[in-house]
Amino acid sequence: MATLKFNGNASTFYTDLKARVDAYFLEHKIDPVGNAKLYVKSAFYVTSFIATYIMLVFFTPSAPFAILLSIMLGLFSAGIGFNVMHDGGHGSYSSSKTMNRIAALTLNLLGGSSFMWNIKHNMLHHTWTNIEGHDDDIAAEPFLRLAPSQKKRFYHRFQHIYFFLIYGMTYVLWIYILDIGKYFRKTIASKENIHLDLKTHIGFWLTKIIYLGIFAVIPIIRLGWVDFFIGYGIFVVTTGIVISIIFQLAHTVEDTSFVDPIATPVLENDWAVHQILTTSNFGSRSKLLSFLTGGLNQQVEHHLFPKISHVHYPELSPIVKATCADHGLVYLEQPTFFAAVVSHIKYLYRMGRE
Repeated sequence: MATLKFNGNASTFYTDLKARVDAYFLEHKIDPVGNAKLYVKSAFYVTSFIATYIMLVFFTPSAPFAILLSIMLGLFSAGIGFNVMHDGGHGSYSSSKTMNRIAALTLNLLGGSSFMWNIKHNMLHHTWTNIEGHDDDIAAEPFLRLAPSQKKRFYHRFQHIYFFLIYGMTYVLWIYILDIGKYFRKTIASKENIHLDLKTHIGFWLTKIIYLGIFAVIPIIRLGWVDFFIGYGIFVVTTGIVISIIFQLAHTVEDTSFVDPIATPVLENDWAVHQILTTSNFGSRSKLLSFLTGGLNQQVEHHLFPKISHVHYPELSPIVKATCADHGLVYLEQPTFFAAVVSHIKYLYRMGRE
């Protein structure tokens, strides 16, 4: 794996931007972490998820209603990830470390490993965004070609058509295969020889056992194999499509940049400028989209300030945009969610044919 480093000559962009953002919070006398708005959202998503699960498993609704509830369970699952776990994992959910840890551990209740996520997302993705071999979020080979430096295979020319099938498998593969593969290899992308202490070993396997008990064993006992497979299949496919689409719309669209680590071992820009070049917003003005995605439609702000809760991004966006303009940087954004989806599909088409 190529060793990377950023250009040592840091630009004045981030220094200027950070000063403006700090001034905003100081002027308005508010804390950059979560607030009552975030906690109400958290209660909504968690209670909705639990209530939906209980109705599905213990009250055996009619088939059409059960299908709808299975879809809703997937949406609420993604909602918890976007709105609760994500902020908790970044330490921006609360000023309390305990509350941040609890919020981050909601991922474990959904079958994932918050320990693995911290390395994959916080350490790698947020540092080496859109760099093959270092950013695990673009490691979808051999099924999808998401970066120009990745090998193109003949079937990639159709990836703009079949990508939904891959995205639908993302969540279930993450829980049962990808996490476990990383556990045994002790490697995530460019991060090798990962140390796992006894507490981490126990927590990892306890997470998988509890998840199987809640989402497989109990439903099978209550509903039988056929109903379980249908409902669980709808649940995991819905979750996979939603989380994949939302995360990919921020980085794998037409105007975002990618870096070949072999050709460019020393990155041309500093970290902050690299984030601007590799990240794009979508539907930033939509309050509904911000509510549903936990602010992940404003990933430019998130990548620059991951320790700031997403509830503040709408107010930070004009500051970031103005600072980019002052420093001659292009602030990437798509006007709507659907425009971003179209741009993502066009990007997949281009990557499959270049």
